[in-house]
Amino acid sequence: MKRTLVIALGAVVLLLGLALVNTLYRTKEDAGLIIAHDIAILKDVFQQIHQDCGIIDFDAQKNPINFLNVMTFTGSEVGPMNLTYPDKWQGPYLKDNPEIYHIAYQVVSTKKGYFITPGDDVTLPNKKVIGKDIIFDKNADIQKMMADPQALLYKNTPLAAHLDLGSTSNIQFFLNEDDEEL
Repeated sequence: MKRTLVIALGAVVLLLGLALVNTLYRTKEDAGLIIAHDIAILKDVFQQIHQDCGIIDFDAQKNPINFLNVMTFTGSEVGPMNLTYPDKWQGPYLKDNPEIYHIAYQVVSTKKGYFITPGDDVTLPNKKVIGKDIIFDKNADIQKMMADPQALLYKNTPLAAHLDLGSTSNIQFFLNEDDEEL
């Protein structure tokens, strides 16, 4: 009787351990897939907004994406985004603003353009943390990071996207006094 109980208890512990390992692995894998999926959707939404309204620029170097569910607004700015034709806004563009781990995605301004990335403090599947291990400043080469598995590449899928705003964009780099204008 004792031996049967020990075997049964051992089997239960083994199954629970396997379930825990499987859950942890899937959570990591699912987070990468969720980020890649959300980034693709956000890129499409911003390209649609640019087509509809003409995105001029964004207010800050890092801009949280928490305004795509806005139906109407006054002025030429919605959230941190400045528009050429705000009257052509077709919002809300999304019912809910996507988040990962309850953290908003962001539009990052660099010398090489605007990029959609996970927000600061998001832990990527490679265990790197945005804002701590992966720094997005104005000099960040996010395009290069998107090809690096130790940065923003997960299973051959980038976890960021470049926003192609064409010639109507007036990218602001928040130059220091010592910086040269581009």
